[in-house]
Amino acid sequence: MQPLTEENVLNALRLVKDPDLHRDIVALNFVKNLQIKGKEISFTLELTTPACPVRDQFKADCEKALRQNIEGVGTVDITMTSNVTPHANTQKDVILPGVKNTIAVASGKGGVGKSTVAVNLAVALAQDGAKVGLVDADVYGPSIPLMFGINERPRVSQNKLVPLEKYGVKIMSIGFLVDPMQAVIWRGPMASGAVKQFVGDVKWGDLDYLIFDLPPGTGDIQLTLVQTIPLTGAVIVTTPQDVALADARKGLVMFNKVNVPVLGIVENMSYYICSHCGHRENIFDSGGGSRTATELGVPFLGEIPLDTKVRVGGDEGRPIVVMEEESPQAQVIRQIARNLAAQVSIRNLVAPQTPKVEIILGNQN
Repeated sequence: MQPLTEENVLNALRLVKDPDLHRDIVALNFVKNLQIKGKEISFTLELTTPACPVRDQFKADCEKALRQNIEGVGTVDITMTSNVTPHANTQKDVILPGVKNTIAVASGKGGVGKSTVAVNLAVALAQDGAKVGLVDADVYGPSIPLMFGINERPRVSQNKLVPLEKYGVKIMSIGFLVDPMQAVIWRGPMASGAVKQFVGDVKWGDLDYLIFDLPPGTGDIQLTLVQTIPLTGAVIVTTPQDVALADARKGLVMFNKVNVPVLGIVENMSYYICSHCGHRENIFDSGGGSRTATELGVPFLGEIPLDTKVRVGGDEGRPIVVMEEESPQAQVIRQIARNLAAQVSIRNLVAPQTPKVEIILGNQN
């Protein structure tokens, strides 16, 4: 046991390591405002995201390390705070100066629940205290207004659109600007132009995470986005069956070719639990997302069950993480959001800057 000094306190705290970054919290500069008064110790633990998946474990490990290694420790007062690490890229900072991270939520095919996942991830991050924005980049099939239950139009301020806000998330969608009964019949350049406007002509302000709900596939809008701003990374949403996984792999290959890191795979509609007997039924097979992530060397963020309440929440404009905040389904999604936030922090602390994409894929005839 060591005497109670600042040096010994810091040495004890060096025993607490970030499980993802594999470095101790002192080296990572997480420990701030350390004060010692008699036998009392107080300090601030500043994490890289408010959605840290091991936030409570950090606090418990700090107190344990102090009491096991320092003699005569009295009260330990730890204030938990956060400062989201930004994606360091000068091109992004010019286009979106107040936005720290940009994340694309994508899928190789339609019908896998990508928008449902994007909406719930955005709201879950906001519930944890992050500043979050969401762009509905699926111009031909905008579903975000319905999923948030928003029927109003955004206003204009200083020649820029002001995003609408609900559940702590700033939102922009083509669905706010066109008649919901009218189909958007645009050629690729027009749709791509709308996405560019949602990036540059909207007053996003200061955000920790700006999430883009992309249309399915690997087309014009995806390429426009990655060529407009350097993304922090992408999340691939899939279901467990082979046909969906094959398309998910194509989406992952696309992001690799345009130098966008894949932050992880989410397996949606992973299984069904009978509400009457509790039996688990793997309707679309099971475990395919995890196996694909392992094969391709990307993180597996988690699996979301097939559940009626998730669908009802989307139809009623109340995402499941709001409608039934303590439900098992909401807890699963919240953990996936925290896993995503952890991957963003890892990427920003250990990865080089994302290079600018100059090419358009496909035949150049």
